Amino acid sequence: MLTYIKESYEELKNNVSLPPRAESYNLMVIVAVFSIIFALATWGVDTVFSEIIKLYFENVLN
Repeated sequence: MLTYIKESYEELKNNVSLPPRAESYNLMVIVAVFSIIFALATWGVDTVFSEIIKLYFENVLN
């Protein structure tokens, strides 16, 4: 385990480079927009399914 941690640290130190700040900002905005869209889509599907289930149980119980 210790060897793995040492090798990971060395790889991060020697082989990983960060993108420029402007590119990081653009990518962050893209991720935020798609996260919001996905959350809204999930909320919409959940709302539709909850209404369908509510109607189903109202009709079964009555």
